Amino acid sequence: MNDIHILVTMPQHAVFRTFFDADAMAALEHIGTVHWNTLGRQYTQDELGAAVRGMDICVTGWGTPVFDEAVLAQADRLRLIAHTGGSVKPYVTDAVYGRGIRVVSGNEVFAESVAESVVAYALASLRQIPYHSVNLAGGIWPESFANRGLLDRSVGIVGYGMIARYVVGMLAPFHCPIKVFSRHIGQDELDRCHMEKAELEELFATCDIISIHSGMTPENHHLVTRELLQSMKPGALLINTARGAVIDEPALCEVLAARPDLSAALDVYETEPLPAGHPLEKLPNVLLMPHMGGPTVDRRLAVTRSVTQDIRRFLAGQPMSCEISRSYAAKMSAY
Repeated sequence: MNDIHILVTMPQHAVFRTFFDADAMAALEHIGTVHWNTLGRQYTQDELGAAVRGMDICVTGWGTPVFDEAVLAQADRLRLIAHTGGSVKPYVTDAVYGRGIRVVSGNEVFAESVAESVVAYALASLRQIPYHSVNLAGGIWPESFANRGLLDRSVGIVGYGMIARYVVGMLAPFHCPIKVFSRHIGQDELDRCHMEKAELEELFATCDIISIHSGMTPENHHLVTRELLQSMKPGALLINTARGAVIDEPALCEVLAARPDLSAALDVYETEPLPAGHPLEKLPNVLLMPHMGGPTVDRRLAVTRSVTQDIRRFLAGQPMSCEISRSYAAKMSAY
């Protein structure tokens, strides 16, 4: 393996250190000769092209330039791109797959962390944790309260991919009846997880909690319409950790303002960062989070371990745990 040359594009700054400690760096250096980005900043497109020449494997991170035709023209030995993020969509082009270059990512680790955030947001919203914490810090003890729990609540899942599968598993201890809207889910998966398939109209009208997991494709733009939002049952909670534009955001603001019985926990928005003075900021029935549902800092080393193990599998000619196909990459939201 000493003839293997590995380029790590991530500059060695604060974010780098959350993905690479001494053990993670040593594990990669045990595989082959590692070329670290020592510029203190991201490569430019031209610099990436020059750096990738002679490399067998490229380990990428957030902010890496795209592997376009100009970069790939210099990638004379490149066989694998291993991305420490979730989605490879901002970095990998069709030309990568056209050259037979394989692609892996930390998507599975990311998916599990996003699923954890869904459960956290549900509990925080239902139990009104932020509201009561702020009040108590201000010296206000409630005369009464009407918070709710997650146990036995019906849950609707919109879109069924890797994150949704983890969500379903994490909900098991709460014994929630689950309905799923998906264009692709099979009956075997529904039966295995004791779930029911449903159309969007039924799901929004009957579920206590609705969790959005659809990718941002043209067909999913404003998939959640004003009509669906207006049809939500009294007291329902909407959670979105997918992409902001899956929901008609102006309609969401208006429906939440008109129906204070509804609530929402939002981690993503049509425009990010959320513009100052946005109508969502004024709504008391919304939990706002700054697109941080992905891996917590303490889980980023797990991403690196997963990617490094897939590099070992690739070199050994074994199946990789999180290989990203061309068709799947095209469907992935940018994370």
